[in-house]
Amino acid sequence: MNSASEKIRVRFAPSPTGYLHIGGARTVLFNWLLARKHGGAFVLRIEDTDQARNLEDSTGKIVEDMRWLGLQWDEGPEVGGGLGPYFQSRRLEIYSRHAEQLLADGNAYYAMETPEELAAMRESAKRERRSTTYIRPDPLPTVAEGLAAKQAGRAVVIRLKMPREDIRVHDEILGEVVLPLEQAEDFVLMKSDGFPTYHFACVVDDELMQITHVLRGQEHLMNTPKHIALQRALGFHTPRYAHLPVIFNMDGTKMSKRDKEKAIAKGMKPPEIDVHDFRTAGYLPEALLNFLALLGWSPGEELEFFDLPELKARFTIERVGKTNAKFDREKLISFNTTWATRVTPARLLEAFKDFARLNAGADSRAAAALRAEDSFIQRVLAACSGFRTFADVLIKGGFAFLDDDAVTYDAKAVEKVLLKNNPQGIKVVAALTEAFERLSSWSAESIDSVVQQVRSTLGLQMGGVAQPLRVAVTGNTISPSIQDTLMLLGRNQTLARLQRCLKAHGQK
Repeated sequence: MNSASEKIRVRFAPSPTGYLHIGGARTVLFNWLLARKHGGAFVLRIEDTDQARNLEDSTGKIVEDMRWLGLQWDEGPEVGGGLGPYFQSRRLEIYSRHAEQLLADGNAYYAMETPEELAAMRESAKRERRSTTYIRPDPLPTVAEGLAAKQAGRAVVIRLKMPREDIRVHDEILGEVVLPLEQAEDFVLMKSDGFPTYHFACVVDDELMQITHVLRGQEHLMNTPKHIALQRALGFHTPRYAHLPVIFNMDGTKMSKRDKEKAIAKGMKPPEIDVHDFRTAGYLPEALLNFLALLGWSPGEELEFFDLPELKARFTIERVGKTNAKFDREKLISFNTTWATRVTPARLLEAFKDFARLNAGADSRAAAALRAEDSFIQRVLAACSGFRTFADVLIKGGFAFLDDDAVTYDAKAVEKVLLKNNPQGIKVVAALTEAFERLSSWSAESIDSVVQQVRSTLGLQMGGVAQPLRVAVTGNTISPSIQDTLMLLGRNQTLARLQRCLKAHGQK
């Protein structure tokens, strides 16, 4: 996709409207991989000219998401660079200067239609079944007339005078794409509030920031002919374009932030859509990046697991497909389960602590984990090996982080496991407490010996002993093996919890 002498420069240009969408993360990844593979530069540019859509601190959220993924940029916010500013809201004078050039060259004009007139044009196009809705004025307003209208307080915009010809795009993935003449209309460059449109700011910035390759989603494909027309009018070069396949849900619907709103409205758990959602849910960035790379790109061989250096070595635009990708959440969970076994114990600890920090305000087990020694957290992670996400670690092993008096009993577990059959489970707990009090050494072997002894004495199956014991010390029916569970707690804490359980349920 590049010549040997060409210095590749790519960019990711999000609008600051919230956390980084998972589709945007895939775009970041592919741009980052292309730049890193060829020794190029990756630019982060914030397209914040739509004042109505911008949300406070969204840039900080996007930056944090990208850093969590390990995708650092070379120029942009918090980094700087020689071709900034990297916020479009700070480049208004630059856009105004180029708009004036287009007006002076006769390639753009002031347009002064009222909202009612524009609505009438749309209705006319609908009746006539035309794709273009805006009709160029004839004769065109002069620059002097446009300036006079602005001074009079009218809503005046600047539109590009589109060429009267088909516009052809060479796409590195999709091949030749054509915008027919009859579908090309004069689009707005500068809005009446003095801010540029996305199209204008994007084209000007790509030129001035020396962008050589534009990798973006296929939803932008029909913007590209507009951008090429504008580049020609300004005398700019045209970057190489590659439009990436769109990411869909498994049911064929587009993966959108609105999916969360719809789920909440139905009283359902919202799906993870933004990178921050996956981070908070307990996924490893290594797994998410690996999974995202395979949404539209193929390594060309029967391999699935890649870290960033491996992806960088193998990535090529030529192996990006044309067809839309489907986001298989079960496959992502499988990837995450595998990656939890691939990373080092130190890396797993670091990632779990990040997860715990994000969830500490809503989950007492996460908050308690942050107070634990690193070596103890690693023991809990090892006891919960095979977990799908870090959320499973809290469910299965969170009891080990809690103080004894912070353990809460699940009412259904107490009723089903401890209090049924007059109450058989409580009798088991009492027998185990007496046996553990007599135990001189604390090991997996000695614990198993006591459990087997009580099981034999009471004539029960293994589950009839292990489950009452599990509920007594953890509060519910889910934990690691009973030996691992009690080894995490230790002798004194195990006895304290058994005695607390007996006291709570009427046994002295």
